[in-house]
Amino acid sequence: MTRVGKLAATGIAVVLGLALSGCGSDDTGGATTETKTIVITVSGDTITPNGDRIEVAAGQPIELVVTADAPGEIHVHSTPEQEFEYVAGNDQKFDLTPIDRPGIVDIESHTLEKTIVQLEVR
Repeated sequence: MTRVGKLAATGIAVVLGLALSGCGSDDTGGATTETKTIVITVSGDTITPNGDRIEVAAGQPIELVVTADAPGEIHVHSTPEQEFEYVAGNDQKFDLTPIDRPGIVDIESHTLEKTIVQLEVR
């Protein structure tokens, strides 16, 4: 190969390397920083949502907003486990510690012994 050919081949390799290194690159690793808000309503022995599956990104901030007619407790089966006590009242906000491991995470009402939601962490 001539010197010009080697230089051209090297230049093409450098350009391709730079182009490919930018492909699919994302500073957040695909995670979103947008907070996922889950509104929970407790009325008597009825809870809404009731067993719904909700998709979230690994590391995505999650906020629970609880309106309840009586005090109770919510348990998040994540690592680490999380518990939140709420009182009777409107719009009580609880921020979950971000969940970094993909999988299904149950959020339950221990007071009512019901699954509120299942987070599908991706």
